[in-house]
Amino acid sequence: MRFNENESLEAARSRNIRDALMEDIGLGDWSAQLVSSERKARARVVAKEEAVLCGQAWFEGCIRFLDTVASIKWEAHDGDNVAAGTLLCTIDANARALLSAERSALNFLQMLSGVATQTRRFVDAVATASPNPRGCLVLDTRKTLPGLRQAQKYAVRAGGGSNHRMALWGGILIKENHIETAGSISAALDLARGLNASVDIQIEVESLDELCAALRHGATNVLLDDFTLDDVREAVSITAGRAVLEVSGGVDLQRIRDIAATGVDRISVGKLTKDVRAIDLSMRVIS
Repeated sequence: MRFNENESLEAARSRNIRDALMEDIGLGDWSAQLVSSERKARARVVAKEEAVLCGQAWFEGCIRFLDTVASIKWEAHDGDNVAAGTLLCTIDANARALLSAERSALNFLQMLSGVATQTRRFVDAVATASPNPRGCLVLDTRKTLPGLRQAQKYAVRAGGGSNHRMALWGGILIKENHIETAGSISAALDLARGLNASVDIQIEVESLDELCAALRHGATNVLLDDFTLDDVREAVSITAGRAVLEVSGGVDLQRIRDIAATGVDRISVGKLTKDVRAIDLSMRVIS
């Protein structure tokens, strides 16, 4: 099965905003009708904890979907570290529109700031640890919240991380089930190359023997799945720069620095987008 196009960040953001407002407002916001339709309001958003800010465009989109002339003045920007108590923005808008958009707008800002903040922690954890002259990238995975792939991967970038393939259309990753179905590592690699897809081909291996088999067949991008630290070190030695090496599986803040110190090129972390804890933010109407 295939679709007509690969969704862009801009298209995904528009869909996210419309979907969020539709599910929250539906046929109408009864509570917002407690205020006059002509009333204007000013509100401020403040961070209640330290964070990396992310999600401004989603936040603004929710408000301007309901009030196209709303004014939003930001005091911080995506990717900025902000302390608890920091004023993030001031909004001037139609009061009903602001009240109706509040929850959806904050949900995006809190969730995406959570992803960016978590990513920054992992990126900071590997800083200066790697002996690899190319350094060691912290990557996300496809373990994202349904419908929010583009948004969460944007937040990873805002936090200083890098993106693995955006989606199935973004690259070929040969996993254990593909290898089993194809019959062997060499057969799977040959089939992938035969597609002439003009995308990167990566193969997942689960042992040093499988790594050697992949390298013998010309693999240039290898994912080491659930390797011990000793085996990762051995894999780096065996590969000797012939392929990009990525570590995946069970990576947390306690282990990631030790993994980077082995000299691998990349470490992918599902926790960046899968185990999301939203940042605590507050919006208050002040006039």
